[in-house]
Amino acid sequence: MSGGPGTPGKPAAAPALPAGRKRDSVGAPAHPVIKDVGEIYSRLLDHRPIIQGEIRYFIKEFEEKRGLREVRVLENLKTMICETNDQTLPTCEQVMRDNLNEAFKRLQAANDKIHRLQQREQEERKVQTDTLMAGEKQHLAHWEVFMKDQHSKRAEVDEEHRKAMERLKEQYAEMEKDLAKYASF
Repeated sequence: MSGGPGTPGKPAAAPALPAGRKRDSVGAPAHPVIKDVGEIYSRLLDHRPIIQGEIRYFIKEFEEKRGLREVRVLENLKTMICETNDQTLPTCEQVMRDNLNEAFKRLQAANDKIHRLQQREQEERKVQTDTLMAGEKQHLAHWEVFMKDQHSKRAEVDEEHRKAMERLKEQYAEMEKDLAKYASF
C-alpha cells in the first residue's frame, strides 16, 4: 500500500512536517489522531445532521397534520354550505318573498290613499276656485250695478244742480229787477 510518491513496494517516506510540528513517538504523523478528534468532535458537538433530520421530521408532521386539519375545515365548510343551500336559503327566500309581498301591499295601499287625497285636494281646489270665480263675477256684477247707479245718481244730482242754478239765476235776475225798480224810485 503506497500512499504517495515513491517506488512500488516500498512505503512512502513520511512527508516533511511544517516547522513547529512534531512526529508522534512511533514516527507516524499526527494525521490519524486529528482525524479521530474531528470525528469525535462531529459526533459530540456538530448537531447539524441531527437537527436537519429533526427539521425534516417536524416539517413532514406539520404538513400532514395541517393537511388533515385543512381537509376537516374544508369538509365542515362543504357541510355548512350544503345545509345553507338546502335549508337556510329556501327559508330566507320564502321569508323575503312574504315580506316583500306584504311591503308591496302596504305601499300599494299607501299609494292609493295618497292618490285619493290628491284627487280630493284637486276637487277642493276646483270648488274653491269655482267659488272664488263665482264670487268675483258676483262682485263685478255688483260693481257694474253700483257704477250704473252712481252714474244715474250723478246725472240726477247734476240735473238738480243745474235746475237749482237756473232757479237761482232766475231768482237773482228777478231780485235785480226788483232792486232796479226800487232804486229808480
